[in-house]
Parts: sequence; structure tokens; C-alpha cells
Amino acid sequence: MRTENWNNVFLADDDVEDCEIFAEALREVNAAATLTASNNGHELMTLLHKPPVPQPDIIFLDLNMPIKNGYQCMKEIRENPELKHHIVVIFTTSSVKEDIDRMYQLGANLYIVKPSDFERLKDILRTIFSGVWLESL
Repeated sequence: MRTENWNNVFLADDDVEDCEIFAEALREVNAAATLTASNNGHELMTLLHKPPVPQPDIIFLDLNMPIKNGYQCMKEIRENPELKHHIVVIFTTSSVKEDIDRMYQLGANLYIVKPSDFERLKDILRTIFSGVWLESL
């Protein structure tokens, strides 16, 4: 899988400040990337089902969102033949083992606990965009 073309990035997160920080880190790590952000899972799923928005190369998905949460989105993505191939990275504050296990069972490709440090976030994004972690799947 070629990750250097992961330029269409979707982020579903209801925390405006987290979205702004993520956007800034993404700009610094992958200037070619276009970020499409949604404030809840319902908005994300609408974007995924509705052209003309280009389909994402990678989706970063928060768990705890209003209207439709990350669990519901993950299940819906993996059950839909047109969406199930998308790479989904859970990007959340929860480090609870049950949440991690559940998301991998639902088909998440990667689970990341949001770092509190901006430089650490950039390191995480660099690692994700390098594709190195895909080798262990």
C-alpha cells in the first residue's frame, strides 16, 4: 500500500480545539494533505455517502461524539461494501482496554490515544503517514 498519496484526510471529532491542533500538525507533517473535518459521526457518514467529496485516503475517528459516536461509525463503515476498504485510525482520549479491544474487533486499522503534546502528535502523524505500521498488520 502506497502511503505517500494519502492526501485526502478525514477527521471526525467534536472537539473544535482538537480539530485545530490536528489540522496544524497535519499541515506541518504533510503539506499536500487536504483535511475534511466533521463535528460528529453523522456528518462523517453523510460525507462518506455523498459525492462530490472525494473519498478519504485515511479516516481519523474519535469515539465520543454526539449524534453518532465512533463505535457506530466504525460498525457502519465496515458493514458497507463501498466503505469497508477505508483505512480507519481511532484517534481518541480513551485508553481503556475494552475500548481498544472493541474497536479492533469492529475493524479499526489502528488505535491512537490523543497525545497532549504537539510535537508528539506530529511524530505520530509522521509514523502513520510513513506506513511502517501497516507492515505489522
